[in-house]
Formats: sequence, C-alpha cells, structure tokens
Amino acid sequence: MSVVGEEDIRRLALALPEVVESDHHGIPSFRVRGKIFCTIRPGGSRMMVKLDSEDQHNLCGGRPDAVEPVPGYWGQKGSTFVDLLRVDKALAEILLRLAYANVAPKSLAGRVGPPAP
Repeated sequence: MSVVGEEDIRRLALALPEVVESDHHGIPSFRVRGKIFCTIRPGGSRMMVKLDSEDQHNLCGGRPDAVEPVPGYWGQKGSTFVDLLRVDKALAEILLRLAYANVAPKSLAGRVGPPAP
C-alpha cells in the first residue's frame, strides 16, 4: 500500500466541483460553497472528513485501525479522523467523495460519480 500524502488529498479534493482550499485556524481546509468537508492536520499524516452518521459508523467499524470519530461533540456531528499512513489512495478518495456529498448541495453532489478505477 502506498502512503497517501497531503498533496494527494489536496489534488483529490480540488478535483471535486466548486471546491476551494482555505485556511481554518492555521490548517488547510477544503470547502464547497463555504462548508468544510475536509481538513488536513499539521504534518499531513491525518485528515478530518465530515461524514454522515451511517457512513461514519460503518467506516469506523470496518477500519478501526485507520478511521475514528473526532472525540466529543464534533465526532457526534460526523467529524472523522483518518490516519493517512493506514489508508490507500482509493479509500482516501472514497472518504473525500462521501464527505463532499454529505455537505455539498444536492445539485453538486449528484454530479460526482464513483472514484476512477
């Protein structure tokens, strides 16, 4: 498995419709129409994605070594940490697309198909 880095996440996130990168308390965030769906933690080895509760539950249960809810309130609202040293590019792309679809307007989310093989 190849390690997923900050530049991989940036490239994948910015390829989604209307996504912009901006600062969020000193860390890179990726937003669609002003709503954050992903941040990259300092050092680039962990990202946060905003998942719906079902996706968060399933992914945390299926990959507890790599995916976990953010502790406290924000985790209960779908914020989920991903250890980039433990996921491959395909899973990182799926997580980004799920997070994007969770916050994007339906008109945009519907334009995003499945990840490329």
